[in-house]
Amino acid sequence: MIGQLTNEEIEEVLRSNLLGRIGCSNGKKIYVVPVNYVYDGRYVFAHSREGLKIDMMRDNPGVCFEVDEVQNFTNWRSVVLWGVYQELTDERSRYNVMKAFTERMIHIKTSITTQSAGVSEADINNFQYSSTKPVIYRIVINERSGRFEKQ
Repeated sequence: MIGQLTNEEIEEVLRSNLLGRIGCSNGKKIYVVPVNYVYDGRYVFAHSREGLKIDMMRDNPGVCFEVDEVQNFTNWRSVVLWGVYQELTDERSRYNVMKAFTERMIHIKTSITTQSAGVSEADINNFQYSSTKPVIYRIVINERSGRFEKQ
């Protein structure tokens, strides 16, 4: 059976996963890449080094975000979000997001941008990163959809 996820099921998929895919476009090229994320019930938060994805989202902040849970080809759930990229520049917000990443993903191997951002509360007023200072951003969700197949 193929069907539509309820709002509660969409929330469950978003909260229970750590890896999604973000899609962005510069008007000429569409770019889709995997990202680690944290979902707080309102926003999807992610981080990245400077590069093509960040350049594209700065130029065109409309993005698509997708998360899958696949047991096999006939048992899966998928959530797609559409929203707007917003870069976080406030040091308190950046600290809180990276702290959430650290707490959520401490038991798994994380990317270099997460590892290099570990700071204590005392460092908040002098928030510095290594040379791989990440761009920390959120997706403001405007629309969402969820589908499933279950045999």
